[in-house]
Amino acid sequence: MLFDTHIHSSFSGDSETPMEQIIKKSIALKLDGICFTEHLDFDYPDEPSLFLLDADSYYQKFLSFQQKYASSIDLSFGIEIGLQPQIADKNENFINSYPFDFVIGSSHVVHGYDPYFPAFFENKTEDNAYLEYFESILENLNFYDNFDVYGHIDYVVRYGPNTNKYYSYAKYSDIIDEILKKLIFSGKGIELNTGGFKYGLGHPNPCEDIIKRYRELGGEIITIGSDAHKCEHIAYDFNKVANILHDAGFSYFTIFKNRKPIFKKI
Repeated sequence: MLFDTHIHSSFSGDSETPMEQIIKKSIALKLDGICFTEHLDFDYPDEPSLFLLDADSYYQKFLSFQQKYASSIDLSFGIEIGLQPQIADKNENFINSYPFDFVIGSSHVVHGYDPYFPAFFENKTEDNAYLEYFESILENLNFYDNFDVYGHIDYVVRYGPNTNKYYSYAKYSDIIDEILKKLIFSGKGIELNTGGFKYGLGHPNPCEDIIKRYRELGGEIITIGSDAHKCEHIAYDFNKVANILHDAGFSYFTIFKNRKPIFKKI
């Protein structure tokens, strides 16, 4: 698995790693390519400016490094936008303002709370909190679909009181299937995000059963990303990816250029 399509540099509010450092590390790892997918979350709670992005600086810096390292690695220009119904127009205006190769749409904020913080889980059972998260994905899909893949679909389990100890696809299969069918109908993909391994879940996000179910339902687009914010997490546990994809029924993975999918054999 030689492409990492979900990476954050210091242009993201939760990373301090310079872009060039990431590029040099990726070259050292012998990756064929990477995609920078900096965070943009409008209406982020408590700290509204935390995940806003200096997009002009990001784009210009990217172009300079793309030219500098053209002979060493394939660099793609991407974004990870936080989805919420009330910011659909803001996201649309932003996405149309830059020539992105790849757009990840993700749920980071659910009804005013980021599950990263314990406040999201207060006064509700873990099951209800997870269900609310999945329901919010459907809400987002009803308002906005100008993205290429939905990021880390079960992101919420990284931070639950018991993480994924009592979590399974089967427990939420009805609503997850509804999400997957809607994505497939809209021509959208999902990602295999190895950040779940980094967080000690023992599984990617989404878990293997969701990836398999996406394929069973006719899904064809799947990207691979580490969700790295530091150099040591680039291509994290990518040695596990080929078996996961094969077991799910995939013989390829996907990268994007100019918002168009390119399928690469495993």
